[in-house]
Amino acid sequence: MPPTRVRWTIALLLLCITSVTYLDRLNIMVAATRIQDEFALTEVQIGTILSAFVLGYALFQIPGGILADALGPRRLLGLALFWWSVFTILTALTADLPLTRWMGIAWAFILVRFLVGVGEAPALPGANKMIGLWMAPEERALGNGIFIAGLGLGGALAPPLVVWLMETWGWRASFWVTGLLGFPLLMCWLMAVTDRPENHPRVNEAELAHIRGSRGTVESQTAPSSTPWRLVLSRADVWALVGSYFLAGYTAYIFFTWSFLYIVNVRKLPVARAGFWTMAPFLAMAILSLVGGRVSDWTTRRWGKRWGRRLPVISGMSLASLFLIVGSQTSHARLAIICLALAAGLTGFATVNWWATTVDLTRRFAGSLAGLMNTAGNLGGVASPTLTPYLAERFGWEMALAVAAAAALLAGALWVFIHPDRPLEEAAMSTGAHHGGKR
Repeated sequence: MPPTRVRWTIALLLLCITSVTYLDRLNIMVAATRIQDEFALTEVQIGTILSAFVLGYALFQIPGGILADALGPRRLLGLALFWWSVFTILTALTADLPLTRWMGIAWAFILVRFLVGVGEAPALPGANKMIGLWMAPEERALGNGIFIAGLGLGGALAPPLVVWLMETWGWRASFWVTGLLGFPLLMCWLMAVTDRPENHPRVNEAELAHIRGSRGTVESQTAPSSTPWRLVLSRADVWALVGSYFLAGYTAYIFFTWSFLYIVNVRKLPVARAGFWTMAPFLAMAILSLVGGRVSDWTTRRWGKRWGRRLPVISGMSLASLFLIVGSQTSHARLAIICLALAAGLTGFATVNWWATTVDLTRRFAGSLAGLMNTAGNLGGVASPTLTPYLAERFGWEMALAVAAAAALLAGALWVFIHPDRPLEEAAMSTGAHHGGKR
């Protein structure tokens, strides 16, 4: 009997979840112009509101990853989806909340968006954990590419959808609609998913054998019940992985937070047209994330995990850096947007390898390691929305984008120190055996 394909249904549901996270994350980027005008907020206040989400998101990455390992990703993602959908809806009601009278409108928006970030924090570590449980090793990068493509898909849908909702019913409607989308998705998730393939009634033995096919037994025999943080943090390449993702996060958040305002305020396109053109970076990211997953799986089969993961990151981030520089220097608005879109797409092309590598290094604690890594990426994202307008105001947008290009280039360069072919548990066992032999 041929294997069932339930694992791809799980991957598509993860794509839907990550798409909704980015609708609920990026709606404020597009609505920021109307919010700024209505409440007379400064650009620094708007930048702080944008950063507040990222701060909540970053601070709760590690707790989210630990909970994904401990509780299982199904329950955790369901709770997270409910949480962030509720607070997305509350964003529309911020001016009417009692806390606005106590702390002022700017700080009220900051607090609500911080709590949206807290709710979304477990999404990617939980999705990564689910891919580790459900995908065969030779499909892992493509599985990660599918849920990362959801970030680009949600980002592509957000600008035109939010612009249309704002023009039709006002900016508040964008938060009502995007928040309410989470509830039917939550029902589908809880009804269709189990944490492990062996517990799913529609998975047959052939699919289960395929998922387990080339998986070793080290994890089940040796893995402790709680995250071995001493082992994780003792590895230099883990720190290189974390540091490189910090730099990649700084670059990526240029697109997630300032692309719409850059197109409107710097490239001088009307809001309606800007909503269309802002789709370009996110569509490129959605498409090239899938391509990146395919390429990473192929290069890994061809040259092994070490260079199979390294080469797509180094090449992707180097080209992203180049297109950021070219896009910032050209005077032609559409050409600049196309260059920025290619830079965003190539960042997505490379990003799948960071996530796949967390599972390569430790499948049992992939949620915790992914949470640590994504904390760093989003701390880069905390800096980016605030530092970018400061650099642009002080030195010009060319310098602001050049800093992002330098961060992308260095993020790729750090991969020469990362070893996806040396799983944490196996390395610890071999080190222990070596020391034991010497004694």
